[in-house]
Amino acid sequence: MRPENQSSVSQFLLLGLPIPPGQQGVFFTLFLGMYLTTVLGNLLIILLIRLDSRLHTPMYFFLSHLAFTDVCFSSVTVPKMLTDIQTRQPSIPYVGCISQLYFFILFASVNNFLLAGMAYDRYVAICHPLRYTTIMRNGLCMFLVAGSYMAACVHALFHTLLLVRLSFGAHNIITHFFCELTVLLKLSCSDISLNELVLFTEGGMLYFLLLCVILGSYICIGTIILRVPSTKKLSKAFSTCGSHLFVVSLYYGTGAAVYFSSSSWGSKDIIASVMYTVVTPMLNPFIYSLRNRDIKQALEMCVNRVKFFYW
Repeated sequence: MRPENQSSVSQFLLLGLPIPPGQQGVFFTLFLGMYLTTVLGNLLIILLIRLDSRLHTPMYFFLSHLAFTDVCFSSVTVPKMLTDIQTRQPSIPYVGCISQLYFFILFASVNNFLLAGMAYDRYVAICHPLRYTTIMRNGLCMFLVAGSYMAACVHALFHTLLLVRLSFGAHNIITHFFCELTVLLKLSCSDISLNELVLFTEGGMLYFLLLCVILGSYICIGTIILRVPSTKKLSKAFSTCGSHLFVVSLYYGTGAAVYFSSSSWGSKDIIASVMYTVVTPMLNPFIYSLRNRDIKQALEMCVNRVKFFYW
């Protein structure tokens, strides 16, 4: 690496959320409650899936990993945001910023891969029910999950290595509450044409392909349902796919609002980022538990066990 390409910045300043003066305590309590709900809710989903043998199916195998990545994804940004709100010293070391960026891209990418895998699982379950156990065997499920983590690691490492070659000079103020890739690129005083090219080609193609897998799976599911217009079949399909569709819409909708709404970062973009990084991981346990009979039964069984041991 040439000396002129190395960053001279030792730390970045995070401007954080646009919180009105005197209301830091209110926002700290709000985001702390949301973060604890995210962690406890997703860990409860993982625990229920591990304890109840009826949930040892491919769909819940993917769901347990989605819950795990939601906890990790939220933990990458929210604890630092809470610390900045409380201490009012919004600085982060250069190495810490690069690390936060890497893990943010990593777990966001794993979420995208897992959502695509869950969509394919629902496609096989509804369109090929007789071959479901043959196609969605344990080996394939483990391969899809392991492949998701490996592909996400390569994707995140690729963009991180392209970023560290840039120089930032005296530009160290980040107009955000975490180290976001596009914001860091705008701070750089180096040529970022290669970074932008890779971001919009490799990154855009990857997420476009995953979105095509999800949409293609549900188009096939809809076609199968419309061929046999049965109220019972429609209700069953909605109960198994409705939660996943809502999560996909929430995840991709807020993501699109963050990255395609405007060219400059403002308060609206930061609010969309809060939805993307804080609210969506928190809502997932409620979405999958409130409309899922299996999760409700597993929760009731777990509560009854606790009551039995208590008495």
